[in-house]
Amino acid sequence: MKSSPQEGSLKNLVASFVPDVASSMAVCLPSRNSLKDERKTMIFLQQLINGVSLGSIYALIALGYTMVYGIVLLINFAHGDLLMVGAYVGFFVLSAIGAGPAGMLFAFVLAMISCAVFGLSMERFAYRPLRQAPRLNALITAIAVSLLLQNGARVLPFIGASPRTFPGPTMFSIQLGGGLQISNIQLIVIVVSALLMLALNYIVSYTKQGKAMRAVSFDKEAASLMGISVNGIIAFTFAIGSVLAAAGGILFASAYPQVTPTMGMMPGLKAFVAAILGGIGSIPGAMLGGYILGIAETLTRGFISTQYADAISFAILIIVLLIKPTGLLGKKPRVKV
Repeated sequence: MKSSPQEGSLKNLVASFVPDVASSMAVCLPSRNSLKDERKTMIFLQQLINGVSLGSIYALIALGYTMVYGIVLLINFAHGDLLMVGAYVGFFVLSAIGAGPAGMLFAFVLAMISCAVFGLSMERFAYRPLRQAPRLNALITAIAVSLLLQNGARVLPFIGASPRTFPGPTMFSIQLGGGLQISNIQLIVIVVSALLMLALNYIVSYTKQGKAMRAVSFDKEAASLMGISVNGIIAFTFAIGSVLAAAGGILFASAYPQVTPTMGMMPGLKAFVAAILGGIGSIPGAMLGGYILGIAETLTRGFISTQYADAISFAILIIVLLIKPTGLLGKKPRVKV
């Protein structure tokens, strides 16, 4: 059966029109590869935000490690457990008066005071008598103090071994556009950590106590001859580090709302890794190391697997120390002759 001339022309018109439609749709619709690339970019940026938040907590805790080591060459392994003490103080305060702005402020203040008292007590009764002893003695004592704090919290009737839910602020998300979001808890963590780091930088760089800290770190004997109270400055350093650990404890418990007597072990260990990564004894290095570990951990969770999130921190440490044994911002120790 033959088609009419009108039908033939209609078929030719449709045939010529279909390629134009297909080409225009190809231009208008994004390719599958471009959608995948855009999605990966958004995941990367979101994990970057999460990493900065987590890294802020690591940096706060790492500062305590690096300041104490810079002054007395001691690795205070009980420092991570001060995070637990601060978190529990915040838990009891917020449970009693609520997690509003006034409650959070009061929790921060009381936790900082409590941890400063703990830090001063540790320095006075555990570390000061061993200051002239071999370093191994002080190291074993630090581990013993850590175990004492953990197991002491377990047996206290008002704490116990069971985990408890931290009564932090109600979490809500703030949209940043393009699918990115940041929670109010993450924003609090980043802002409070930045303010505390700026305050620490001001204390160390511009106050009389800060200048004395740098003098004692450089040469204890010469600082003592110049009239600086070495014992007082060391105690002040422990107190400052403990205050930062207390703030880190409340921020960590707010971001991951569960408190246990052993909650400070892993954050404390990672903060120690951050301090070594940045250069033990270097305050900017501790900050940098904390942010590097936080970002690396969240990116590993987002793109590889959550099972490798903890291992990546130690892998980065090994690689960096193989290339630069003193850490990213560390300096070679001075040899006095």
